[in-house]
Amino acid sequence: MNDRVTRGARGRREHSPELKRELVARSLLPGASVSAIALDAGINANLLFTWRRAQRNSAGQTPGPSTPVLLPVSIEAPQGVDVVAPTPAPPAGRPATGTIEIDIGGSRVRLRGVVDDATVRCVLQSLRGAA
Repeated sequence: MNDRVTRGARGRREHSPELKRELVARSLLPGASVSAIALDAGINANLLFTWRRAQRNSAGQTPGPSTPVLLPVSIEAPQGVDVVAPTPAPPAGRPATGTIEIDIGGSRVRLRGVVDDATVRCVLQSLRGAA
């Protein structure tokens, strides 16, 4: 057994602070896989996450980034597909629930709630354009 891992009084493994710091530091590197690092060290990934959290708390850091990061987004209609706006809600008295499931080429489309012809047509044309 490694000199950085010992057996405690209750028979449980106890890991040295040096090993914990080393594994936490490796797991914080860009592109590092916590699961792979834990597997290599012979520990459970949840234990490594616990050590990371403990180190962050002892350093007085708050979880997550301090300021949100906004990314630019643009939405474009699929090319070659006519986008049809769905019709407004049905008149009173028409049931507002239901589910339509369509299996097409290994994909499953599930439409819930009020589904009108235009919505189904738009979804099917989008699937055809994506294929």
